[in-house]
Amino acid sequence: MVNFGGWDMPVEYSGITAEHLAVRTAAGIFDVSHMGEIEIRGPHALDLIQWVTCNNAAKLAVGQAQYSGLMTERGGFVDDLLVHKRSDTHYFLCVNASNQDRDFEHFVRHNRFGAELENVGSRYTQLAIQGPRALEIVQRFTNLDLAPIRYYHFVLGHVDGVHCLVARTGYTGEDGVELYFSPEHSEKLWNDLLEAGKPAGLIPCGLGARNTLRLEAAMCLYGHEIDETTTPLEANLGWITKLDKGDFLGREPILRQKEAGLTRRLVGFEMVDKPIAREEYPVLDPNDGPDPVGRVTSGGPAPFLKKNIGMAYVPITMTEPGTELKIGVRGRPALARVVPLPFYKRPR
Repeated sequence: MVNFGGWDMPVEYSGITAEHLAVRTAAGIFDVSHMGEIEIRGPHALDLIQWVTCNNAAKLAVGQAQYSGLMTERGGFVDDLLVHKRSDTHYFLCVNASNQDRDFEHFVRHNRFGAELENVGSRYTQLAIQGPRALEIVQRFTNLDLAPIRYYHFVLGHVDGVHCLVARTGYTGEDGVELYFSPEHSEKLWNDLLEAGKPAGLIPCGLGARNTLRLEAAMCLYGHEIDETTTPLEANLGWITKLDKGDFLGREPILRQKEAGLTRRLVGFEMVDKPIAREEYPVLDPNDGPDPVGRVTSGGPAPFLKKNIGMAYVPITMTEPGTELKIGVRGRPALARVVPLPFYKRPR
């Protein structure tokens, strides 16, 4: 157990590698109740969301979710988040735990539209059941038909007798569901799902496996790949940045950057030499001097791929797959090679 954003969180139960492989081959259950939730209501709820986020929430249908960025005036990230459309006048947001209060204050500060805002994290537990057998396991506890729910869509209904928002989302690169419900039912759902799922290979998973899984899937982590100093274009998140939707916070700086061209961009790399690259290790130009030209944002072993991998910001001239990099590992250069992202794609 460790302190994580003020929460006591499990790093591992049976071991990071075992938990990682269970999610890739069977199923894992994560208690991610530390994540924050914000609800926005009223006739101008969409106006506020459109103003402070970079994706186009106007495209959402009721029952659909989208990944987006909560932006600064300079085009950097206050946070990344999931936006769920419950109705034309009600949106449910999932934000990062350590940023919840700051995110809420950011919404309040920019709420020139009169939308109704509520910081509701204390009212929700979140359990994530992820892996190729996740739907099969959860289906035993609900009359909802889970299979037809499309990726990044959600429904409301009962799971194990508990009213839940059931979202087909996740942070592992695998299929599965995320359940949001009232905290007094936390132990019941956790224990019942875990017991029923054991024959299918379901095991509890902690922060360690959550991190290695999202790294294999090349999913950004706030404070690592994205923060207030990085733009969506630099982070390979142009696909969530809808510059044509109308004005929003940070649009003009992002547009100027797009027109001028990037000077750096996030890349994935595999280690050629044996050492493991870790966050904040310097990236060196193998054909130049010893001065850093970039930095590693996340790195470590990939248990399923059986490689040492990482992501890093490097100059735009060094972003092509196949480009050789040197990573400064404890003062010594180690050879790495740029590869396409994501590192892992689940079988369809």
